[in-house]
Amino acid sequence: MATKPPADDPAQDAPRIAPPGRAAAGLPAIGHTLRIAQQQMGLARTARTLLKVNQKDGFDCPGCAWPEGDKRHTAEFCENGAKAVAEEATLRRVTPEFFAAHPLADLERRSGYWLGQQGRITEPMLLPEGGDRYEPVTWERAFAIIAEELTALGSPDEALFYTSGRTSNEAAFLFQLFAREFGTNNLPDCSNMCHESSGSALNETIGIGKGSVSLEDLHQAELIIVAGQNPGTNHPRMLSALERAKSAGAKIISVNPLPEAGMERFKNPQTPLGMLRGTALNDLFLQIRIGGDQALFRLLNKLVIETDGATDEEFIREHTHGYEDLAAAAAQTDWDETLTATGLTRPEIESALAMILASKRTIVCWAMGLTQHKHSVATIREVVNLLLLRGDIGRPGAGVCPVRGHSNVQGDRTMGIFERPAPAFLDALDREFGITSPRRHGFDVVRSIEALRDGEAKVLFAMGGNFVGATPDTAVTEAAIRRASLTVHVSTKLNRSHAVTGRRALILPTLGRTDKDVQGAGRQFVTVEDSMGMVHASRGNLAPASPHLLSEPAIVARLARAVLGASSATPWEEFERDYGTIRDRISRVVPGFEDFNARAARPGGFRLPHAPRDERRFPTKTGKANFTAAPVEYPRVPAGRLLLQTLRSHDQYNTTIYGLDDRYRGITGGRRVVMVNPLDAAELGLVDGAYTDIVGEWKDGVERRAPGFRIVHYPTARGCAAAYYPETNVLVPLDSTADTSNTPASKSVVVRFEPA
Repeated sequence: MATKPPADDPAQDAPRIAPPGRAAAGLPAIGHTLRIAQQQMGLARTARTLLKVNQKDGFDCPGCAWPEGDKRHTAEFCENGAKAVAEEATLRRVTPEFFAAHPLADLERRSGYWLGQQGRITEPMLLPEGGDRYEPVTWERAFAIIAEELTALGSPDEALFYTSGRTSNEAAFLFQLFAREFGTNNLPDCSNMCHESSGSALNETIGIGKGSVSLEDLHQAELIIVAGQNPGTNHPRMLSALERAKSAGAKIISVNPLPEAGMERFKNPQTPLGMLRGTALNDLFLQIRIGGDQALFRLLNKLVIETDGATDEEFIREHTHGYEDLAAAAAQTDWDETLTATGLTRPEIESALAMILASKRTIVCWAMGLTQHKHSVATIREVVNLLLLRGDIGRPGAGVCPVRGHSNVQGDRTMGIFERPAPAFLDALDREFGITSPRRHGFDVVRSIEALRDGEAKVLFAMGGNFVGATPDTAVTEAAIRRASLTVHVSTKLNRSHAVTGRRALILPTLGRTDKDVQGAGRQFVTVEDSMGMVHASRGNLAPASPHLLSEPAIVARLARAVLGASSATPWEEFERDYGTIRDRISRVVPGFEDFNARAARPGGFRLPHAPRDERRFPTKTGKANFTAAPVEYPRVPAGRLLLQTLRSHDQYNTTIYGLDDRYRGITGGRRVVMVNPLDAAELGLVDGAYTDIVGEWKDGVERRAPGFRIVHYPTARGCAAAYYPETNVLVPLDSTADTSNTPASKSVVVRFEPA
């Protein structure tokens, strides 16, 4: 039997602390998975649902974007994927009676955990202007309200259309088509806050903003560098790929400010021996200081250049541009400054160099630990420099591997969800639909918040996600949201964004990945793109949580009809009736999607073309892969301060909080904790178990405070601290962003500590 949701927020004032874990997965993961699934779904529904996750005839996990191989396990999911599925397939329901009993003021004081635990939203809900609680509204009235607000704007650019990475290819394509037919490129998305830095760096250096490797490449690699990433919590199925690579003889280097259990040892729950003994993954752990990665890779590049025979001269000559500039900049690299920037020792860096030189096939994987700093784009360019020096792009077992954190965030960008679209994409869209798309660039997430704050934007329409919970500078963001005339959220469950609203607010409940989708032409499927460019179908198998739900494509189609009316020649009704007609249009607009319907119907789907990987062709401005030589940067932290990174707990997926534990880090029963190196704590007088306010420091002089955090002595890198988001998003200044990408610098926050 599924259990009821919590009636009240659980107390978090006394978290229990144990030593960090030394292994990931295994029997504890199985036990935790079954317990969470049973609480949300009950036993029978658990079996019926989990056995369809990531199967060729099933649905794509709504969690991370890690790919599946051609051969699937019966249980093709990880612990956190099972939690994501359980939360969506839950038997708990949020009905109009719930909203009648919980006014907006009550929702606002609740934690994200409590809100998410209440269950699936069953009907469209309206918060009227001046009202104190949501009330039921018909779909027709909801779309009429949105049309009323949008058509009253002084300019289409006063509207913001945000997209979460869960949105399918079909829904994303329709959403961007509607926005552009309406007249704006204001299409911020969750990628603006995570891998925008990766796309910015890769587009400039190799000509495409995606990773260049496949799952098979990982299995064939001789060296895998995992930098700024915690696979054990954020991409657990990646551990299986690392285990397989190790069994084939690969070496693994982990570069991270915190030791992570998943990189120490993986206890594969798919095999008895794996559960009992596991596999040690790390061959070398480089416990780097936060933000020191560019300095590390620049020194490694200098040492590679200086080693006779270490560079791939033919590849450099035939396929690259800018080598001389990099070589000149690298020659100026100083050992002492690098050791200061990284906190590493000379023998550690020399060990890493030896492993790089011994490898003929190297892959570098990374995630938010590299992408959320001021100098993130330059850092990722430096990673690319290393691979170009060794000729490790465009051959099997080698390449770049930015690991995406949301199941279709890469696909949404492929479908045109981007505030700065390529002219060629807009030209193709206009030819196909007979429209004139705007060419003026739109707002990303940070600029969207600024636009709301400054009165330049008045309507926010969010296709999924938790905009308020995911964004930086919480006080500024929430004040900006409250200035909007209308906020609309297409959602499956409650989150903080439903409690912080514009003058009017709508919640539009939608189908999830696990739900059957039946339209006028019969049962439908959608498609997604994984982190390695594979596109495949997703088909839910459960009856929808309510008869009042609409699918995301249906919501966009009806929105467009209500707003654009007879002025639009686009066949929105046809698109809602049959998603195959959407895919037909995509096939004529988006390169690589030719014959989309037939290829999507094949079990396992198809791989998108990738010129650098497939033919060593680099579609950059120079026509070659570009070396870069940016000045080396790293954070300088004043005396008496630490550098804080925000991160996830193990009971968390993005801003969705599954529970209050972080099993691998030894933290139970609370999230308001700050992890500090014991030596730093001694110098600063921070007693383990004491409570502190974390105060952010930024050049604007504004005090940003996160109160009441328990101090945990933890083996972080010296000078560094760590705490969970979204609780610490309040400390991240809105204008503290990465150069070029404008991604919030959530991994580089200078903080001080004051008694709570």
